[in-house]
Amino acid sequence: MTLDALILLAALVVIAVLVLLLLLRRPPGDPAVALLLAAQERQGERLGALTGETRSALSESQAATARTISELTTRIMEVQAAAAQAQQQGFAALEKSVLDRLTLDAAATQQRLTGTAEASREALDQRLTEARDRNALNHEALRAGVAEQLNATREKLAAVETALLERLAADAAATQTRLTAEAGTSRTLLDAKLKEMAETSGKQLAEIQKSVNEQLAGAVEKQMNESFQRVIDQFAAIQQMMGNVQSVATQVGDLKRLFGNIKTRGGWGEAQLKAMLDDFIGPAAYETNVKLREGSNDMVEFAIIMPGGDPRARLPLDAKFPSEDYERLMLAHEAGDLAGEAQARRAIETRIRTEAAKIKAKYICPPVSTEYAILFLPTEGLYAEVARIPGLIDDVARGCQVFIAGPSLLPAMLKTVQLGYVSFALSQNAQSVGELLAATKTEMGKMDQVLEKLGKQVGNVSNTIGSARVRTKAIARKLRGLETLPGETAEALLEIAAVVEEIEEEE
Repeated sequence: MTLDALILLAALVVIAVLVLLLLLRRPPGDPAVALLLAAQERQGERLGALTGETRSALSESQAATARTISELTTRIMEVQAAAAQAQQQGFAALEKSVLDRLTLDAAATQQRLTGTAEASREALDQRLTEARDRNALNHEALRAGVAEQLNATREKLAAVETALLERLAADAAATQTRLTAEAGTSRTLLDAKLKEMAETSGKQLAEIQKSVNEQLAGAVEKQMNESFQRVIDQFAAIQQMMGNVQSVATQVGDLKRLFGNIKTRGGWGEAQLKAMLDDFIGPAAYETNVKLREGSNDMVEFAIIMPGGDPRARLPLDAKFPSEDYERLMLAHEAGDLAGEAQARRAIETRIRTEAAKIKAKYICPPVSTEYAILFLPTEGLYAEVARIPGLIDDVARGCQVFIAGPSLLPAMLKTVQLGYVSFALSQNAQSVGELLAATKTEMGKMDQVLEKLGKQVGNVSNTIGSARVRTKAIARKLRGLETLPGETAEALLEIAAVVEEIEEEE
């Protein structure tokens, strides 16, 4: 910090102290007393801080001056060392002069600053002491004045509160009186309005009740009629369903009677077998109740006439329906009775093997019959259970020459028989066609002879006849592999004479 700055700082401190003193001398009744007291406290704090700053500034100034002197000395010594020896004396004198001047200036400055600082410190201490005394007096006076003002203010507030309470009580009494009067008036008007509304509401409710009763009566009557009609319809439907149930029950009873009687059960199986035979091969392809073995009265139910052969063999068909064993099997299966199910399945197996042996012994007698027969089971469920028994169908087929068929397998067998009929018919037609072609070959030879004679007699048509002969020979060459028939037989087969007569008659 330079000397000018220190002087300026000291002047500011003095001015602040003077202003503080002027403010403290104002009358204690001034409204700015509180502000001045606060400012006085702040100025006291600032003065203490300025005093410390002034002392530190003086110390720093002395240190800076010493450093400046040291730096100047160092610089001068460096300049002297660098200068020529010729100027050494001049520089030494100059250095001494400068050092003396600087020393004097530093001493004067230090004395002046020290004196100023001491004077300022003493003046400040004295003024601060006076200010503290005055502040203490002012505080006491201010405290007393504030207490008096507070007492006066309390008295005024108590008076105002009393007056306000009296005014509020009077206003409340007046308001209550007015409200009581208005409430009485309002109650009278409200009673009148309520009475009027009650009368109006009663009339409206009566009308609404009347309308609702009419609508409800109509709706209830309509709904009751509709409900009654629905009940009647449902009752009629129930009666119809009961009739259907009775019909089904009758049919079930018929089925039970049908399957419960061995004879009727067998008749049902035979009827089903006959219907399948009629559908697939026709009534002409089979016979019923046929005796196949000589000297025996056993008759097979159905025998299919096999195509080809003379005499033509019969294929025996017999329907069997062991319903008791099958029913026991189904009941055991539904009940989860494995032992009963196995026992019923063994009973079915025994029954099938027995029936197959009977069919073989009674109906298989070649050449009157085929070397095998068919055992028909009329239900798919029974056939499936038989097919489920391991080796039963193969054993019966190999040992008894009896093939077991169900409702789905028998049509395939019947189709095979029908194809046999078709093949047999084709073979017969093929023989007839061969005979016809042989007769044609014979007549073609005769025709060639006739054409040759005609070619000799008619010269004008020789070319045409030659072409005809060429074509005739070509046909004869194609038919060369066939045998020729005698002339009479060929003429009779082709009816040549009749055709010739017709042509002559037409001519």
